[in-house]
This record gives sequence, C-alpha cells and structure tokens, in this order.
Amino acid sequence: MKYDDLQDSELLLKLSHDDKRAFDEIYQRYWSAMFHSAYNILQEREACLDIVQDIFIWLWEHRISLNVASLKPYLLVAVKFKVANYIQRGKVRMSFFDKLKQIEEPYELVEDSFEVKEMMAIINHFTNQLPDKCREIFLLSRQENLSNKEIAERLNISVKTVENQMTIALKRLRSSLTRISSFFLLLF
Repeated sequence: MKYDDLQDSELLLKLSHDDKRAFDEIYQRYWSAMFHSAYNILQEREACLDIVQDIFIWLWEHRISLNVASLKPYLLVAVKFKVANYIQRGKVRMSFFDKLKQIEEPYELVEDSFEVKEMMAIINHFTNQLPDKCREIFLLSRQENLSNKEIAERLNISVKTVENQMTIALKRLRSSLTRISSFFLLLF
C-alpha cells in the first residue's frame, strides 16, 4: 500500500491503530510546512526544530484519542501556539516584533503569511488595550525602532519612565500570550 496516496483522514485512522508508516507519512507531508511556519516568526533554527519535534511527539502519544477534522490546519495552529508559548516564556533572543519586521518576503506557504497576520492582529489588539502613554512608548519602540533614550528625548520624559512603561507593556503582552497559549494547551 502506498501511504503517500492516502488522504489525511485515512492516515489519521491508521495512526489511531498504531500504524508507524502512517505517522511517517504525516511527518514527511507536513514537517517542512510546520518548520517554516515557526521559522517565519522565530528565525531560530534549533528552537523551531524543537517545537516541531514536540508537536510530533505529542501527536504520536495522543494518536488513539486524537479527534482532528483537518490535519494540516491543526498542525499549523499547533505550531502557532507552541511559538506563542515559547515567546511567552521569554526564550526569544531578539524581540518578537523585531523578527516580524525582518520578514521581507513571505514563504511560499499561504498559511505562513496568514499566521503572521493573525499574530499581528493579536498584537494590535493587545496594543490598543494599553494605557495611552504606555501604548505611545511601546509603539515608538517597536514601530519606529527608537531606543529608550530617543523615546525619552522625543516625549520629554525620563529614560526610567520609558523603561517602566516598556516593562508594563511587555508584561501585559506575555500575560496575553500566556492566556492564548494556555487555552491551546488545554486543547492540545
């Protein structure tokens, strides 16, 4: 039997019956898309490899009880929330926002650009919830790439005030991402 000819639903059924070849086919089919989805945001090869590996381990461990209607979107959403969890835990070397700004060309996968847009929508919603001064400082830092000193000079406030407001904004962002990733972890 050729597994590469099987539909995702057939692979999932075989997977639920401990079929290792079905698992291998799912891995071959979606590993690259999942890696590129994570890499679009993090741009840290090792972290992305770990995220994809964790999802496939979880998939194998939960193969019997798995209830998935559409495999590829499910796996890509899993990547998105694992990345959010990774960011929330503060393991990102460079600011998440700086990484997004570096993305000049979208990868060939439509889902990747959709996921980036969706994450940006979440961040924009979060930004709109900040108090006015905090939002202004946060946007100057992230959208105009100003240093804390430059922001302080522009707004005629102390550097310490800028630092405090950025700390507030980033804590709130982490908290928002924690709620989102916690919700997903309940499902995943």
